[in-house]
Amino acid sequence: MSLGSHIDVLKNKHETLSRQVEEAQRAPGVSDFEITELKKQKLRIKEEIRRLSPDE
Repeated sequence: MSLGSHIDVLKNKHETLSRQVEEAQRAPGVSDFEITELKKQKLRIKEEIRRLSPDE
């Protein structure tokens, strides 16, 4: 897999996690812990995208 493809996959995962966070925040019964864990995953992916992206 090329670097560009890998970054695209990470961006898709980041977007999916964004939707999951939004849904979890609206859903009753979802704990703050679960939402926090989703946000941490999202942040880790964002940091990896930033690390792998070529400097502009």
